[in-house]
Formats: sequence, C-alpha cells, structure tokens
Amino acid sequence: MPNADQNDILFERARAVIPGGVNSPVRAFKAVGGTPRFIRRAEGAYFWDANDKRYIDYIGSWGPMILGHGHPAVVEAVQKAVLEGFSYGAPTEREIELAEAILALVPSMEMVRLVSSGTEAAMSALRLARGATGRKHIIKFEGCYHGHADALLVKAGSGLATFGHPTSAGVPPEVTQHTLVLEYNNIAQLEEAFALHGNDIACLMIEAIAGNMNFVRATPEFAARCRALCTQHGALLVFDEVMTGFRVGLHGAQGVLGITPDLTVLGKVIGGGMPLAAFGGPRAIMEQLAPLGPVYQAGTLSGNPVATACGLATLKEIARPGFYEALSKKTRSLVDGLKAAAAAEGQPFNADSEGGMFGFFLMNELPQNYAKVMTTDNAKFNALFHGLLDRGVYIAPALYEAGFVSAAHSDEDIAATVEAARQIFKASQPR
Repeated sequence: MPNADQNDILFERARAVIPGGVNSPVRAFKAVGGTPRFIRRAEGAYFWDANDKRYIDYIGSWGPMILGHGHPAVVEAVQKAVLEGFSYGAPTEREIELAEAILALVPSMEMVRLVSSGTEAAMSALRLARGATGRKHIIKFEGCYHGHADALLVKAGSGLATFGHPTSAGVPPEVTQHTLVLEYNNIAQLEEAFALHGNDIACLMIEAIAGNMNFVRATPEFAARCRALCTQHGALLVFDEVMTGFRVGLHGAQGVLGITPDLTVLGKVIGGGMPLAAFGGPRAIMEQLAPLGPVYQAGTLSGNPVATACGLATLKEIARPGFYEALSKKTRSLVDGLKAAAAAEGQPFNADSEGGMFGFFLMNELPQNYAKVMTTDNAKFNALFHGLLDRGVYIAPALYEAGFVSAAHSDEDIAATVEAARQIFKASQPR
C-alpha cells in the first residue's frame, strides 16, 4: 500500500493498545475531527509527520520549545548529561544550579522544589497552601486548568460562590467539596466568595494569563483584587505559571501584571521540553515541606539530571539581552497579520499575545471569561484548523488552547501562516 496514510495506520495500532490512541486527550483530534498526526522528527520551527509532511509548529510541545526544536546549545547540554547518567535518585549540583537560576528570575520565590510535571507541581502547591494555613477551602476559576489532580477537576457550582462538582468520573464529590469555582474576571463574585468563606480559604489558584480557554488575560483590576483579598483574609495567592512562566516574559505573568503571588507553579519552559516542573515561594512557606516541615511531598525522578541540564541550557539562552523583545515582535507580527487577513475577508476575528504566547477568537471582541469563550463557532474553528493543517500549519487541535511562537520561527514562516489563513477566510465567505 504505497499510498497509504501512515498516520491512519499508526492511529489504528495506537487505539488497540492505548486508550483513545493517545497518551493525552487533546492529541486525539476529538474536538476537531480527523486523524491525529504522528510526529517523527522536529527541527527549529517545524516538525514532520509519519508521511514526512512538514508543518510550521505553533504548539511547541504546548509551550516548552521557546527556542525551537533542537537548539544546538540545548542538544549539547543534554548529550553531555546523558553520558554522565540518566538518573541517580540522589542530589546533584545541577539541581542547585537550576534552582538558583529560577530564583534569580522570579523575585517572589525564595525557595523552590523541583518535580516532574505541572500537575504534580500544582497538586503539591495546593497541599502546601492547606498545610501552611491550616485551612481546607480553595478558589479556582472556570477555564483555568491546573492539571488533573482530583481537587482541581471541578466545574462551577449551581449558584454564586457555591462549591463545585467533579468533572471527571472517579472523583468523589467529597474530594471537591472544598473547591470554590468562580467566574474569571468577575470581581463582584470574588468579593462575595471571600465575604462568605474568607476565614476558611487556604488559597486562590489562578492562571493570570489563562492558556486553557485559549488566551484570556486577567484584567489588572481583577488580579489586584485577588492579591488584596488574599492578603486581607490570610489566604495564599498561587499563580499557576506552568504555561506563562518564562513564556510571556522573563519574569512570567506576575512580571507582566506587577503582582507578587505567595506561591508560583512553573513547568514547560523550565524543562526545555523535558519532564520537569517546580513550585516555590517565600522561605517561611516552603520550609513547611518535608523533610523540614509536616507537609509531605516526594518524587523519585524529581531534579532528574538530564532534565535539569536541558532546563538550565534553555534558561541561559532566554536570559540573553533582547531575546523577549525579538520574540514578542514575532508573535505580534503573527497576531496582527491574522487580524488583517480576517478583516480583509470579512471574517469576525480578534487576537492577543504576550511574549511568545498568543490566542485568537472567531469573534469581534476579546472574551474575558470562559462562558464567552464558549460562544466561539466550533464549526468555523474546525474548518480553519483543518485548512491550516492541509497547508502545512499546525495549531492546537482545540479552540480552547493558546498557541506558541518560538525564536526559531522566521518572518517567512509567519507570512506563510498569514497567507494560509487568508485563503481559508476567503474560501469560507459566501459569494
């Protein structure tokens, strides 16, 4: 079968041995339809699928590949680390070096604990917040994703400032009974929640620039009120910067907003594509962790020597003068180009970006919460996704996911992406 689609063949094999054929649900293309692309290799701003078709990559492993794929300095660091050993289960100097590098760039953090995934980091930060405050309740927001820990897989309750309900089978209601789910950017609802439950709230966890309902910013007023209410009521403000940390700027979303959280959750970029994440904050809070304090957290592969080498090399490159100015310019060029292409063809469209992270909506205004995001035209997005895919442009296979530009993307890549979108917008308009 010389003309057989290798992606179809691989997907059939995968579905026989892996639930849904994928090891993370969004990869299955269930939201957009069609067969997922199985990637064989990547370089710079591109990857190639099982048919050896090249795509301009705007997911970048969902954020980590800020330098592009296979940056020479990162590859060299990883190769050297591999030759020294894959894993030891014992401390290394490189863990200290990475911790020092992170703390130097995130002023709100005085100590940091390395882990292996964003879910693990968010789950551990949540446990630490409860342990440090002696309280049970937490606040999160609709549309913000903090990994698949049970207490965070929850949708909004039936009324204002009521506790949420599980969104996954296997999560008992008792596990989410202390989770308040509020509307993003709704100050009145936030104030009511603290008025009703403030003395029992351990922490408020938020993506200050959300990337899991596409790209939605917390307004400066909303972010400031989150900080003020947490301070007033003795709750901890936790910024989930798994996606935004070192992606929207050298100091993350907290640097963009000028807000100092009590705890910060990091991932993606700090591992450079390897499984590595972290959480950290002031010394007094972090010293509540074992082996110093009563809050237990552990991980066999935490601080993995190959992952820390990858992360250190990545942080060194992005800290170079002018890196974020150039990256932001590229991302803004993409966003502005897409907006102009849509406007030229009469397609409702709006977009936003910060640093190397962007999002777009097939509507005329930028939404400020999940409910508004949900009004996006799914069918039009799916047509745009597959149209771009056919033209060699790979964006997230779901309209609720942000996109990512890397330092490896060229002006030609961006121009080709904009032109592909323009063709699709033009073809979609009634004549």
